[in-house]
Amino acid sequence: MNVRFYKTAEREFDDAVAHYEQQQPGLGQQYRNAVKEALGRIRKFPNAYSPISERTRRCLLSKFPYGIIYRHTDNEITVIAVAHLHRQPEYWSGKRR
Repeated sequence: MNVRFYKTAEREFDDAVAHYEQQQPGLGQQYRNAVKEALGRIRKFPNAYSPISERTRRCLLSKFPYGIIYRHTDNEITVIAVAHLHRQPEYWSGKRR
């Protein structure tokens, strides 16, 4: 199953990697690995995660306060946001590509 990121989600992800790496060397890579692992789980079980709207689901990351907000079809996962869980809820809901 292909994974596609909205441009804003990709920027969010890159910004978080840089932030964590600045906080502690190697932490950015740990965050990157946590996202990669969560995407692997989503690929295997796309319907297993909490629905947060009619077409959108959220998969929580291990060890980091983030959730991957996504939609899926039979052959593609679209990442809408890599959302920090302590930000205003649903800040991402108005995002555009």
